[in-house]
Amino acid sequence: MLSAELRGTALVTGGGRGIGANIARELAHAGMDVVVTGRTADQVRDVAQEIGGRGLIGDVSNREDIARWCGEVGAVDLLVNNAGISGPDDALPHVDAWWHVFEVNVLGVYMCCRVFAPLMIERGGGRIVNVASGAAYLPPGQMSSSTAYPASKAAVHRLSEVLAVDLAPQNVFVFSISPGLVRTAMTEWIGDDAPWTPPECAPRLVHSLATGEFDALAGRYLHAEHDPPELLRERIDAILKDDLNAIRLRR
Repeated sequence: MLSAELRGTALVTGGGRGIGANIARELAHAGMDVVVTGRTADQVRDVAQEIGGRGLIGDVSNREDIARWCGEVGAVDLLVNNAGISGPDDALPHVDAWWHVFEVNVLGVYMCCRVFAPLMIERGGGRIVNVASGAAYLPPGQMSSSTAYPASKAAVHRLSEVLAVDLAPQNVFVFSISPGLVRTAMTEWIGDDAPWTPPECAPRLVHSLATGEFDALAGRYLHAEHDPPELLRERIDAILKDDLNAIRLRR
């Protein structure tokens, strides 16, 4: 874990297990008051109890749940939009199943930003980390037959990039990260020979972004394994100068 101490309140969606739970643990260890949200009550409460935080039950695709969270927590210093689902492994599944992936992965991110970002602005600033995926840019042959998941994660990154431009002047910095291929319940179907990413990479990156050291890179696409804080620190000027860590059409 990083040594830099953090202060304030963080809210981590999808924090009851997997990547979200590890991010919640990292932030709590660093000194933040962490609110864990998710749909599975037992998991959320177990993680919240473990880290000395708060657990709130609900679904990011339900605007009433998000409004309730905001009413109970109020303004936060860090919002981590981690909740997500993989959806059907099918190129053309039933439209309801396909669209539900967007309701969770994209609409959920948007609604959390819409609720919490204005409170950050009122308090003078904050940071938002949206968990995207390498599926947003990897060649189709390197993933499953799903169309919903990669399309939704590409939307998460573009949403983050545009939102970052709008909110940075108001001292709210938005990032999109890929946690890498982390072994979780969502990825357990992938074989043992896959290029697994160490589970500590994403929590370390979120911790670093929460310190404010990398605010200049708001809107950039950051990969937890390939952009570790110690290397990212050396690349800030080059990234900005050459427009790196961005998904662009190159001609």
